[in-house]
Amino acid sequence: MRVDAFDFDLPNDRIALRPARPRDAARMLVVDGGGMVDAGVGDLPTWLRPGDCLVFNDTRVIPAQLEGRRGDAKIGATLHKRIDLRRWQAFIRNAKRLRIGETVDFGAGVSALAEERLPDGSFILAFAGDEPVEVLLERAGTMPLPPYIAGKRATDEEDRSDYQTMFAREDGAVAAPTAALHFTPGLLAALAAAGISTETLTLHVGAGTFLPVKADDTEDHVMHAEWGRIEADTAARLNGVRAIGGRVIAVGTTSLRLLESAAQDDGTITAFAGDTAIFITPGYRFKAIDGLMTNFHLPRSTLFMLVSALMGLATMQAAYAHAIANGYRFYSYGDASLLLPGRPT
Repeated sequence: MRVDAFDFDLPNDRIALRPARPRDAARMLVVDGGGMVDAGVGDLPTWLRPGDCLVFNDTRVIPAQLEGRRGDAKIGATLHKRIDLRRWQAFIRNAKRLRIGETVDFGAGVSALAEERLPDGSFILAFAGDEPVEVLLERAGTMPLPPYIAGKRATDEEDRSDYQTMFAREDGAVAAPTAALHFTPGLLAALAAAGISTETLTLHVGAGTFLPVKADDTEDHVMHAEWGRIEADTAARLNGVRAIGGRVIAVGTTSLRLLESAAQDDGTITAFAGDTAIFITPGYRFKAIDGLMTNFHLPRSTLFMLVSALMGLATMQAAYAHAIANGYRFYSYGDASLLLPGRPT
């Protein structure tokens, strides 16, 4: 499909620079077979059924944004994907000033060797020393806010907690699974009281999620790989949910992408551990999920393509036009949507 089919006019002031407080006070647009309803995240238990299951991503964002120098040149690095204990794939700013074999000093005793340049222009950085790279990043790195936020204000200490979900426990993401930012212990208790269960999986979101789609046609866009894991017992419980008529609702596009990567053609979810580069566009047949809770995404983004695949492009164009006209806040710190296509389980 043409990428410009997923374009729309988003006023700049619709991109949220801070999250709602409390987190579950954010607005939520419900889109299902009956149309659209303006609601709030706190209303979620009333929009789901007893026996449904919400699936969260438990990845934890690391301070993966680094600013350093190679001689007199400023070099910026955004870590994308772990290679091994000391080596990371990274997207480099001012890459023309960095050559293979040169060292970047990131301050605070943290430095890395530019070991290899990959075909997509990213670099393999090998961090010096014996301390775990996570320790080095806590010392020298900052939270990697999306460029649409970071370009408007500086990252600060509030972002250390704001840009982390309550489920975060597995270090490795360089972007938050932002739909889960809306959840609080109180909301989870209300969901449990309503007979709605929860499960977790792990997908370490990479910096590729921030990259624009530069191709003119979706068939020419290449997704960056991200590492994920679904445990066998988690997969078994999710299959059990559907076996008794419950719905599997992914919280966030990251959870959805990993569930679909782990699903067989008959919809059975299997254990999974490895990379996925699944790219979901209209025409895709969903196998593992029955709904999605997600934030509002940017024009021409792979995420808007994904929600259009789930609900239909015309439906999502109408939903986003409604959201813009009614003051919904977009992107990572913005409001939520609950998308229920109504397919039978």
